[in-house]
Amino acid sequence: MIFPSNRVRILVATKPVDFRKGHDGLSALVQSVLRKDPFTGTVFVFRSRRADRLKLLYFDGTGLVMAYKRLEDKTFTWPAIRDGTISLNHAQFEALFSGLDWRKVKALEARSPAAAE
Repeated sequence: MIFPSNRVRILVATKPVDFRKGHDGLSALVQSVLRKDPFTGTVFVFRSRRADRLKLLYFDGTGLVMAYKRLEDKTFTWPAIRDGTISLNHAQFEALFSGLDWRKVKALEARSPAAAE
């Protein structure tokens, strides 16, 4: 999958959305419901009611990019349905996008070395 760098912020909308929405409909939803700016480079992840589909929306600097994925034999692991968003790190997103349980992915704690050798 073509994806921006792993330094990008990833927000998952926890409520299912109407999957007939395209670029404009999803960016309007980001502004009006999530109260975020869709043109900051943040990746917004949306789920379908059946939980077997997801859509991604992000601005790459030149235009809005939308990606769609449907799992054939199972459903994605989603956070509980509520208003708002949750933030995922890059590894958690990769697990979610692959159909794995993203809740089991933990980020490694980065520490600076005590001394240079």
